[in-house]
Amino acid sequence: MSNSPGSVPANLNGDGIRVGVVQARFNEEITNGLWKVCCAELLRLGVQSEDVLHITVPGAMEIPVTLDRLALSGEFDVLIALGAIIKGDTYHFEIVSNESARGVSDVALRHNLPIINMILTTYTEDQAIERIEDKGVDAARGAVEMGNLMMAMDDNLPLEDELEEEDDE
Repeated sequence: MSNSPGSVPANLNGDGIRVGVVQARFNEEITNGLWKVCCAELLRLGVQSEDVLHITVPGAMEIPVTLDRLALSGEFDVLIALGAIIKGDTYHFEIVSNESARGVSDVALRHNLPIINMILTTYTEDQAIERIEDKGVDAARGAVEMGNLMMAMDDNLPLEDELEEEDDE
């Protein structure tokens, strides 16, 4: 992204960013790996350990409701969803993949809060394992960047209430 007038450069300074992470325990070897890599990268980017809340839930379908509760608290600048859905022999994979993704998106839009959806959807366990390192890092970087972007936008864009007050004048 250019730094031309009107652009907002990516900011990967995690100092002051409050992050909530919801991790599914299903396919725990993979999701534990995602969490380990993500957490290390958050700390490397300057997010303070006391500014990170990590919660585990049984599976991917329980992630959205937990994200919703965290969003309602108002305590976080950004949330991260970590999970691994691996295709089996039944249609269940499609249902869990689609519904968990929809749920995560719904929570983000309902609360106007960025959520980094790092629920892996793969055909094999090996594919999921291959993605742990890159996707764990991506989750942390995306979270810090989006947390900073939302704060920059809050500081520089008028809020809806402010626009309505201007219209009333």
